[in-house]
Amino acid sequence: MAGLSIQYYTRLEQGRENNPGGAVLDGIASALRLNEEEHAHLYALANHAAERVPAGGAPADREVRPGIRALLERVRPWPAYLLSRTSDILAANPEVFALLPGLADWAPERRNSIRYLFLHPMARELFADWERAALSTTAQLRSLLAADPRDRELAALVDELTEESAEFAAQWQRYDVRRRRSDQETYRHPQLGEITLAFEVLRMEGGQRITIYQPQAPDEEGRRVLRGLSELATKVRPEATD
Repeated sequence: MAGLSIQYYTRLEQGRENNPGGAVLDGIASALRLNEEEHAHLYALANHAAERVPAGGAPADREVRPGIRALLERVRPWPAYLLSRTSDILAANPEVFALLPGLADWAPERRNSIRYLFLHPMARELFADWERAALSTTAQLRSLLAADPRDRELAALVDELTEESAEFAAQWQRYDVRRRRSDQETYRHPQLGEITLAFEVLRMEGGQRITIYQPQAPDEEGRRVLRGLSELATKVRPEATD
């Protein structure tokens, strides 16, 4: 089905062939019925195995440019934050801390969107479909690590989550891959009740990305949610993230 000989495919499986070309990878992707993201994941793994990409391990870009900080303020009361390559929260407007209860109680160096989902005691109640969010987030982390398997900071995060969360450890073994992109999330918020927000992910150089949340529609319910987040934000006083 892949258009390869049994002998060559066996060498690939046994790790005795680490430089397959594009035609070989495309054939395997077709035979395994990989989707677009899985196909790209296969190429990333093959490129690293063949050393067609430079060695990684550089520290994640943690600089917060003044213009980005101003942007987070200008989009208020929409919650928005800046994440590092490893999903550390480098900067956030107050509405983020209103949306994610308990995040402000963590020290700035501990604030990480993936760590919050798996390890914060309030997250499981907050996310209406926690398992869906967890599977999507684990698949996103798998994609990030595939882009640079030698990234020490990403590897350290995976080790921490594997040790402290049995759910993450089980999901990590699924080997799902997914890039975080536009989507929506439903929350059972302790003050605002059940709310659904859409979000957009803006990718930047250096592995950073901005996530902006907004109501699904500019109706009265959406305005109620934004008013509620804005009011709650005035009561949250998190320690600075930088």
